[in-house]
Amino acid sequence: MLVDFHIHTTASDGTLTPEQLVGEIEKHAIQYFAITDHDTIDGLKSLKEIPEGLLSVTGVEISAEFEKTLHILGYGFDLHDRGFNESLNELQDYRKGRNQQMLEKMSRFGMEITLEELIDEAGSDLVGRPHFANLMVRKGYVSSFQEAFDNYLKKGAPLYMDKKRFDPDKAIEIIHAAGGIAVMAHPYQTKLEGRDLEHLLKKLVSYGLDGIEVFYSQHTPLMIREYMGFASQYNLIATGGSDFHGANKPQIPLGVEVSEQDIQPFISFVCQRQRMHRG
Repeated sequence: MLVDFHIHTTASDGTLTPEQLVGEIEKHAIQYFAITDHDTIDGLKSLKEIPEGLLSVTGVEISAEFEKTLHILGYGFDLHDRGFNESLNELQDYRKGRNQQMLEKMSRFGMEITLEELIDEAGSDLVGRPHFANLMVRKGYVSSFQEAFDNYLKKGAPLYMDKKRFDPDKAIEIIHAAGGIAVMAHPYQTKLEGRDLEHLLKKLVSYGLDGIEVFYSQHTPLMIREYMGFASQYNLIATGGSDFHGANKPQIPLGVEVSEQDIQPFISFVCQRQRMHRG
């Protein structure tokens, strides 16, 4: 079956609005999905209607403090939980300050871009590095989106500024406090393998981790077998998603193919959580 529980919209660094995304999901015959924007649920809140026959679960992707890359996906939480919204707003407020500092840095490199232009590009005040890159290309400061990242915006480059992250235990804690479940996103991005990856996973399990993203657009069959083994060993729910970003990552299409047997435990569990929130 085709599902996708890891998708980004214009509310973070995707290029499709939530409404446009739902249209694409229908077109691709994806029945189950979740919008998981980075550190925000504004896109979810803006989505007024889900067409009959589609099942959407609440989702978010929270960046966690780690020496490499570690993201925690949250699912099935109460969209209106006050503490959860306050925590995410804290991350977004920090991001806004970072964006202003990046603009000041760009000016010293002779690149004149205003905050208003960035907001127009993003379609909201939730601005990320892809929006900087798009404007840099449009204004002729670089020849391509990739050049903007390679020469200026990637980690270690002159314009890069880190964003605020929660410690992994805090990320899991706030998801649980809002009634959701916490899932380790794309394990391969940690750059850890074997015992090193298992050591990290055991630590996350001790914090209350509920699941692991086994099925993912960039996971090889060998990775999938390894991560499914971890799921079985540590009693974790297996999830799956593409990490679709639209034109910002054109190599990643919507949807991942999974067996109903592998994904049904997650679907059943997270839907039960959502029914509880609706009362």
